[in-house]
Amino acid sequence: MSGLFRQSVNGTSAPRPRPSPIAISESDEHSSSSDSSSASSTDSAASINTLRPSSREQVAPPTHWTTYFAQELYLDRDDEKHRAKYHVYLTPPTDVRKGPLFICQHGAGASGLSFALFAQHVRRKLPNAGILSLEARGHGSTVTDSSTGEAIVDFSLPTLTADDLAMINLTKASMNWPALPPSVLVGHSLGGAIITQLAVDYALGNTLIGYSVIDVVEGSALEALQHMKTYLTSRPSTFPTIADAIQWHVRSRTIRNAESAHASVPGLFSETPSGDFAWRTDLAATAPYWDQWFTGMSRKFLAGRGAKELILAGTDQLDRELMIGQMQGKFQLVVVPEAGHFVQEDVPEKTAGLLVEFYRRNDRSAMVLPPKVSDLLAQGKKV
Repeated sequence: MSGLFRQSVNGTSAPRPRPSPIAISESDEHSSSSDSSSASSTDSAASINTLRPSSREQVAPPTHWTTYFAQELYLDRDDEKHRAKYHVYLTPPTDVRKGPLFICQHGAGASGLSFALFAQHVRRKLPNAGILSLEARGHGSTVTDSSTGEAIVDFSLPTLTADDLAMINLTKASMNWPALPPSVLVGHSLGGAIITQLAVDYALGNTLIGYSVIDVVEGSALEALQHMKTYLTSRPSTFPTIADAIQWHVRSRTIRNAESAHASVPGLFSETPSGDFAWRTDLAATAPYWDQWFTGMSRKFLAGRGAKELILAGTDQLDRELMIGQMQGKFQLVVVPEAGHFVQEDVPEKTAGLLVEFYRRNDRSAMVLPPKVSDLLAQGKKV
């Protein structure tokens, strides 16, 4: 992970500002996924609110989510202790049986729109593909105590992983998919740790084609965490306008692509009563979990099922475990030196190309196996 990892953590938990009405709402009730392979899919009542672009409303601004995704889903899941409202962006694959579905998880302090331009370029390169961009709790999704209504402060890796699996299963149920499409997991920074855990847990079963981790390596991540609190106290706590926030991200080179910044930065802030804009995510509240996110990640990355890819911004040093794994051909390593920590935002087209190539190379449906010797003999052919 690059030195700009310290700039990837942005922090006050509150609903993000939404543009004035652009989409119509449709509401349907669904039961939760019956998949019993994980505790995250325990019995609960689930509902979905789907927002789709509507020609009856005003034209969306060019950086609105509708430019990059077909749907915005709010997925509800209630049980005796918790009440969750998950938030995801989705463009379904053309054929759910064939896929692929790129399931993306952002890093700490970011949002699902961190993959906005990436999603757009994936569809241009692979028009049949689907993209599901998940938002973690405290970053767009909310999980509260059923009895008190207070937000549950639990950012442990097992909890975040269970949230992701719940969002995936609820999306499948809400879309009435008979099964999850063949999928590629994509995770940036903290998101890389989450999707790696999903792979290790074999949570998606045989539908998982592979997983790609973007700009996070265990050793350098743990080292960077030592400077996290200093960074959080040194950055501006509020901005007068969203335009100022975008400008700060670009000038500080937190995000090196202005178009990406215009798409993703507005979702990182909520408006205060004074009219300023404050960070939506309280990253200080996640501090007790920082070490846990990345400890042991190299071992898990190598142990997970499916094809593996590691995309780095170019300033990382692989630890011994990963160096050995790379020499043994256990994963593909790609270095993108022109990017900062937010690789998928700095060079979205190149990142999309890497992931499309990764999918095509590992797509099992495209593999043609040689005929069996017994079949050739039965056909009277010499072998």
